[in-house]
Amino acid sequence: MNHLYRSLLLLSILSLGVLSSCRDDDPIVPAESEEIANSSQVSGGVVGFYLLNEGNYQANNSSLDYMNLVSGTYTRNIYATVNPNVVKELGDTGNDLQAYGSRLYAVINSSNKVEVLDAQSGKRIGQVNIPNCRYICFDGDNAYVSSYVSTLDTRDAQGQVPSAVYRVNLNTLTITGQVIVGYQPEEMVITGGRLYVANSGGYVKPHYERTISVVDLKSFTEVDKIEVGMNLHRLRMDHNGRLWVTSRGNYGNVPSNLYYIDLDPTTQKVAKLDSLNIPCAEMAFYGDKLYYYSSVWDNEAQKMKTGFGLVDIKAAKPLAESFITDGTDANIQTAYGLAIHPASGDIYIMDAKDFVSSGTLYCYTPDGKLKWQTRRTGMLPAHIAFVKQ
Repeated sequence: MNHLYRSLLLLSILSLGVLSSCRDDDPIVPAESEEIANSSQVSGGVVGFYLLNEGNYQANNSSLDYMNLVSGTYTRNIYATVNPNVVKELGDTGNDLQAYGSRLYAVINSSNKVEVLDAQSGKRIGQVNIPNCRYICFDGDNAYVSSYVSTLDTRDAQGQVPSAVYRVNLNTLTITGQVIVGYQPEEMVITGGRLYVANSGGYVKPHYERTISVVDLKSFTEVDKIEVGMNLHRLRMDHNGRLWVTSRGNYGNVPSNLYYIDLDPTTQKVAKLDSLNIPCAEMAFYGDKLYYYSSVWDNEAQKMKTGFGLVDIKAAKPLAESFITDGTDANIQTAYGLAIHPASGDIYIMDAKDFVSSGTLYCYTPDGKLKWQTRRTGMLPAHIAFVKQ
C-alpha cells in the first residue's frame, strides 16, 4: 500500500493546479490527509482499509477514504484524486464495499453500477452497469449482485417488476445471468453451493417480504424459500456456518429483530431457526462474538436510541448490553456502520451525525475503550474493506 500512499501525496500537491483543469465544470475536491495519533498498527498482514462514504441520495457525493495503518494517516476523497478523468467521480449513493482478490468493488446504488478498482493503487479498472444494485458477494470467478430491479421483460401477477440477483464474470466484468428472487433483495451469503438472499420487500410495504431466497449456483435458479421475519436486511455467516439475519420490522408495531439459522450440512435444509428478540441494525463477528448496534425510536424521549451489544454466537445468547465500556458511546450521534479488524479485533464505528455534516470514524480497542477517531470523514460513512499487503 506504499504505492497508494506515495501517489496520494504527489496528487495532493498537484490537485489545486493541474488536476482541477481536467474537469473545469466539475472541479475535483483534492484529497486531504490527517495524521492520527495511536493509529499505526499492522496486524495479520492488514496494512489499511478503505471507507466508503454513502453520500446523500441524488447529491452525487459518494466518496472513498483510505486509512493507512502503516503510517497512521487517514486520507479523504482519494477516488477523485487518483482517478482525475472519471466524470462525476465515484457516483451517487455508495451501498456496499468489498475487497476480493487484488480488487476493490464499490456498489453505487443510485448510479446503477459496480465500480471496480485496483486494491493497491485505488485506480479504476472498470465498471459493471446494474440497475438499483444493492450488495455484492463472491464465489470463484463470479460476483453476485443483488438488485431491486430485473431487466427481464416480465411482471408478476401483482403487476410488480421483479427483483433479481445478477451474476458477473470477474475476468470480463460482464453480466452472465440473472435470477428472479423475492422483492427488493439485500445482503447475501454463499455456502454449500447455494446463494442465500435476504429479501426486504421495501417497495411493496406494508406487505413486506419475510423470506430468504435459496438459489442453486450451478443451475442459477431459485430452489427454495425460508420464511424468517419481516423486512429482512443483513445476512452473514459466522465461522461455525451459522447464518445470522436481521429483520427491520415495519418501523411501527413490529420491531427489528435478530435471527439465526442452522442448516443441515447434508441436505442444506433448515435444522433450526430462532430469534434473540433484540433489535439489530448492523453486525460484525470476531472470534465467538457477534458485535451489533441497534437504532430504536424512543417515544418517551422522542429520539432514536442506539445500543451497542454483544452476542455469544455458539450459545446464541446475549452477552452484554454494550461492548463500549468507557462511556464514549454517548458521543456517537448516528451509528451508520460497523467493522472489526480481522486480526487485531479493533472495532470501527462510523457515525453519520446529522446526515448533512461530515461524519466521524471511531476506533475502539477489543475491550471497548476509545483508541482514536478522525476529525471527519465524507458524508454518511458506512462501509469498510480491509486490505492486505
